[in-house]
Parts: sequence; structure tokens; C-alpha cells
Amino acid sequence: MTRKDLLELKRRLKKEECTITRMTGCYVGGNKQKVVTFAESFLNLPDDEFYKYLEIAKKALSGTLGNNQLQLYFPTEEEMSGGKQQFFMGLNKSELKDNGLLDRFYDLVIEHYDYVGNFLILLFHDAYDVMDKTSDRRSIDESTEVYEYTICAICPVTLSKPGLGYIEEENKIGLRLRDWVVAAPENGFVFPAFSDRSADVHSVSYYTKNAKDPRPEFMSGCLGVAAKRTTTQQKKAFENVVKKAVMGTEHEDDTEAIYLALQENLCDKVEEAESMQQDGPAVEVGKETFARIMEECQIDEYLAPRLAEAYEEEFGQEPPTADAILDTKTLAKNEPKKIQKELMGQVQDLKETLSKVTGGEGINPIIVPPLDLADDASDLPDPSDVLASEPSKELGEHALLCDIFLRVKPQRAAAVHTQVIDGKNCIIIPVEDGDDIDINGLKTLP
Repeated sequence: MTRKDLLELKRRLKKEECTITRMTGCYVGGNKQKVVTFAESFLNLPDDEFYKYLEIAKKALSGTLGNNQLQLYFPTEEEMSGGKQQFFMGLNKSELKDNGLLDRFYDLVIEHYDYVGNFLILLFHDAYDVMDKTSDRRSIDESTEVYEYTICAICPVTLSKPGLGYIEEENKIGLRLRDWVVAAPENGFVFPAFSDRSADVHSVSYYTKNAKDPRPEFMSGCLGVAAKRTTTQQKKAFENVVKKAVMGTEHEDDTEAIYLALQENLCDKVEEAESMQQDGPAVEVGKETFARIMEECQIDEYLAPRLAEAYEEEFGQEPPTADAILDTKTLAKNEPKKIQKELMGQVQDLKETLSKVTGGEGINPIIVPPLDLADDASDLPDPSDVLASEPSKELGEHALLCDIFLRVKPQRAAAVHTQVIDGKNCIIIPVEDGDDIDINGLKTLP
């Protein structure tokens, strides 16, 4: 299931395009009992209710692929007779009209959904007449298939906050009644998944609001699919791999630097893959790929085997993709520090150049003020821009750091002096007939 597939379904959930035929639900109390079940013809709902329920259905199709949206596959045994895939195919085919199947589904959710408090289980059935598209993505009036699918959304139901309000019956301001309010869904799924603009009965598109805890026990227990980690979980696991390998070694103080070096290499690999093929497969970081990354990062020969072992232990069964463990937030946070280090290096190079040009005399120290790391790194100068214009070799590259830069032959330097003229400080340079004078590359006669 791609982002385009997800957006195509989500765009249909509008009043003028919605074709959801039926909605059913079950309100579950805090002690796991069914409080009430209901079924509605969705298009006949009052507008206020219609839009509220439609927003909930749309939320189950939201989020980032790989993090909030996971494509989960049924193992072989669940696709056999009596398996969960067969059950969901029957539920979908019934168009949510088989009360026996609905009750069994509600029981499955109640048994495997670990939630403290009340919650609402909602099911929506839809049939989408998928129109064929030309190579330029324009629709043509020809249907390729009718995609029938079921959306599930599981929403917490909580008491509204206490507060004061106007009590109309008593015509006074008093403590208002607290209501049980249905919140946005925490979890949900679409079956069958919509992959390459077609039904994929072998998988489920699973939604989780909390990427740190996607409820793997619900994935496997209720849906019968193989559980999968979100990218948030994989990033954290990769960070722990580095910490585990470095802990107790002489490199422990360099943990952050090692982690950043690996992240920068991963970033390069993702950018390289994207530049070569935008819609191509993601770069999988298996054992061999990770070994090459460590080699490119020049990881210490003592530390590399420890990293490899920790990585294999964590990701050996299911190698992650490079973008799944790429920590863009940490890289962005480190960017100002990286730029400052590069600038300091440039300044040091310029100081050395100045020292060579002047023979080490008359050099004032160049001080680079510390950067405010809270500032946006985009506001900082690119070190390459500092040397964008080439001064003459005689002036030296340090001239770029000065408002006024003068250079005269050593035997003439003693004659240069300052003087106040008309209230302004001036530099007086005596000149003689035949002197070769160059001002900013322009030859000037005395």
C-alpha cells in the first residue's frame, strides 16, 4: 500500500463522493461488557452525525506510512479454512449484515484490545468502483474492479471535563453535567488493503495513533496478522544497538559521535536511492550493508564486531530499511554544531594562510563567537560561500574577513601612519613616482 493508494481512498470520504453503505458499532464499558450495539444506513444519517462519523473513518486512513500506517500480512495458517483471513473475508462479504459475524468480531476486539476504560468499536462498509487511469494518471470511464472493503475504528470514550455552564431549566449558572464523549480513534484497520489500486486480501492496512506502542498483541491476537514495528520503534531500537555495543568500552564517551556518523551515512544512502529512482524499493540494511556502513564510517576494528553482533541480535530476523532507522530529527538538531565546526576549521585555515603571508607579524587573533544552537541552521552561512570569490594570491584569503586590507613592501611599511583629517581618522600612505599601486585589482597611477 503506497501513499497514493491511501490518499485515493481518503479523498473519497467526502459528502459528495462518499459511498459508505452501512455502519455498525459496539460500545464497550470499562469492565469489558457490551453496553449497546447498533447498525445504521450511513447515507441516511443526519448531517451532524454523518460528518462526525465520516471524520472518524477518515482518521483511520491518516498518518505516515510505516509509522502510523502499517501493511500487515496474514501468515499461511490464517489463510486456511477457519483462519482469521477467512473470517474477515466473510465479514466484508456480508456487508456488515451478519449479526453472528459482527458479535464474534466484537468479542475478538474485547478479548485482545488492552484498554483501561470505555471504548467504541465502529465498522464501515464501502464499495469503490475503481476507474482505470491512463499513463498520465487521468481517469477514464472504464472500471477495473469494484473494491469492497471494511474500515474499523476503535475510539476511546471519556468523560468531558468538569466545568460551569448555564442550566436552562433553573435559569442559573451551575455545574454542568459531564457527558461521555467519543474521541478520535486510537487504532483501526482497513481490510482488504488497497494496494496498487486493487484489493489485497493477503494483508491489512493497520492504523495506530501511538507509534511508540502500536499494540502488537492486538495485531496478532485479533487480526491474526504478523506484528510489525513502526519506524519510531525501529529508530529507538537502532539507537539502543549503538549504546549497547559502546557501553563499557573506551569509546563510551564517543557514543553520540558514532551514532551521528552512522546516521549521516544512512542519510547519504537514502538520498542516493531517491535520486536514482523516486518510486523504487527502499534500501534494506541487512547484515552485509551494515558492515559496509561501519567500514565507510571507519568504525574502530575492536568496536565493529560488537556493533555487528548487537545489530544482528536486534534486526537479524527482519532487516530494516535505511529510511526506517534514519533519525532525521537528531541530524537536524546536530546541523548547527556541524556548521560551527566547519566554520572554525575555515577560520583556522585562514589564520594559517595569513601567518604565511605576513611572516607571523601583526596578526590580530580572529575570534568566532559561539553559535546559538537554537537558531535555524538555514540562517547560518555556508562555509563554501566564504571563499566563493577568489582574491589575488598576494592579498591572501584572509582579506575577505577585513573591511580594509593593506599590504605594502616591508621597507615602505614604516612610512605608513594614521592622521586625523577633517575630524576623521585616515591612513596616510606616502607614494612616489613610479610606484606600482593596485587597489582591489585595479592599477592606479600615483
